[in-house]
Amino acid sequence: MTDSRDTLFDTLGDPGLFTFNDDVAGVFPDMIRRSVPGYSTVIAMTGILAARHARPHTRIYDLGCSLGASLMAAGKHVAPLPCELVGVDNSSAMITRCRAALDAAGLALPTTLIEGDICDVPIDNASVVIMNYTLQFVPLDARTALLRRIREAMNPGDALILSEKIELTEPAMNDLMIDHYHDFKRAQGYSDLEVAQKRQALENVLIPESREIHRERLAHAGFSHSDVWFQCFNFASLIAIA
Repeated sequence: MTDSRDTLFDTLGDPGLFTFNDDVAGVFPDMIRRSVPGYSTVIAMTGILAARHARPHTRIYDLGCSLGASLMAAGKHVAPLPCELVGVDNSSAMITRCRAALDAAGLALPTTLIEGDICDVPIDNASVVIMNYTLQFVPLDARTALLRRIREAMNPGDALILSEKIELTEPAMNDLMIDHYHDFKRAQGYSDLEVAQKRQALENVLIPESREIHRERLAHAGFSHSDVWFQCFNFASLIAIA
């Protein structure tokens, strides 16, 4: 399996609803690199943050692991601490390609991949949970329950690493950041048509929320502290401490 350039939305027409199917999986590395500002920095720092909070004989979960970039970053930095890596994704296409990528990477830590819904998969003995650009695809009414299950699987001091597309609370600044983001995508080689078509495909599929709502929900779920550690335009990464 080879990774290709993302041209999925370069033809005018009804794009349908965005799904993580085989077409998306095949271009995903190119798509996310060109669609998420600061993505490479977030992945690299995810490994460093995971190493700070991982405890021996616990699990590091990547919920919505896609092709395993965060898992591989965590595995690189956490080893040789005896931990188990667990990746979960509900896309069979992603899991298949993730397994191949992890095999090629030759991680030193034992790794398990689970194809399933992150809202249903058991979470246990977790010192680190990673959710990079995943919660935004979870139905709004299921987000708090999921975060509570994550917190219940942790001990005090354990960490949730959460990255999301966000909304700003001030409408004028939110609109400006969206404009900046679209400028970023054009600079990455996407046409106005591709930007518009993908935005339509993601409507009501990816539902962003504000930093304030995320932090309030994390507190309600039982996390003692949380804050933003990285932001570029309307994409932010938070860390929440159990």
